[in-house]
Amino acid sequence: MRSNLLTTLAGLTITALLSPSVLALDEEAQAAKEEGMRLYGIRQADTAIPFLEQAAAAGDAEAMYYLGEANRRLVMGNMNQAALDWYYQAAQHGEPYAMLRLFDGGACELGDVCPENGDDWPQEALELTLPKAEAGDAEAMAALYNIYYYVEDPDEDEAMKWLHRAAEAGNVNAMNWLGELARNDEQGYASDTERLEAAEVWFRKAAEAGYAPSKNNLASVLNHLDQHEEAWKWIVKASEAGHVNGRGWLAACNIEPRGADMNLCRSAPDLDPAKGWAILRAMNEEAPGTSSERLLRVYGESVTPEQRAEGEAMMDEWLNREPPLSYFPEKFGY
Repeated sequence: MRSNLLTTLAGLTITALLSPSVLALDEEAQAAKEEGMRLYGIRQADTAIPFLEQAAAAGDAEAMYYLGEANRRLVMGNMNQAALDWYYQAAQHGEPYAMLRLFDGGACELGDVCPENGDDWPQEALELTLPKAEAGDAEAMAALYNIYYYVEDPDEDEAMKWLHRAAEAGNVNAMNWLGELARNDEQGYASDTERLEAAEVWFRKAAEAGYAPSKNNLASVLNHLDQHEEAWKWIVKASEAGHVNGRGWLAACNIEPRGADMNLCRSAPDLDPAKGWAILRAMNEEAPGTSSERLLRVYGESVTPEQRAEGEAMMDEWLNREPPLSYFPEKFGY
């Protein structure tokens, strides 16, 4: 079956891989893209698809790529025909991550859906992206980190070199990823403190540049370093930036700050269970799903009927704030 759907893709008209991503979207298509990305960010892939399709129909390569991601997530990270179709269209517009996804799906090997001038999607991604990176494109520099792990002869040194260059050029995702690499490198540091402090450097750079995931990560690292006052400051900033985890901590610390593993709440202001309940209810309405539902179950018994009623009355204060709530999924994640 997989071979058949890939063969279907092979019949698509091939356009130049280096063609531009088309002119700026008109107001309607841009609004559709923003709504699609909002829904994708709260793990509502199925409802995001119609909005992203409007942007893709207007020629937006990023929307095409995320349509591939959304369709892939509908089948638990596996591939289906819709995902491969959209990745292929995005690849035709020069999207390197789409090329890596096509390689993961065996598009060229199994279905003869190959680059115009070869049979190697990672190599095509490298040849497209390297000149952009060398010309100073920080996003291209960051993409090379993944590309160099995908090419026929993976080169970790080149991957890390370009990741550092991307961070130095101001790419916040690269900064955040360097923090993640340090935090997870349990063998590379003499102590947990040294490891967390190394991660803190990169998370702080990206957090101070406004990157919501790094605000959340910085709060976590500072909490483990027993710097609770600053940790609380950054988890509040993560909430203000729309990070679901930051907003959840804000609610939890208002309801039950002295529970197990609640050190992050040590510097929180006096508890306000009604406010915490309002936040949880607003989260569940704006970003429905297992995360918000779990928090409602966990903290529901800690809130009295009177506090619930008061919280319901103030829920609108926490609903649909800007920027909108998001889990901030990685562009090239699992």
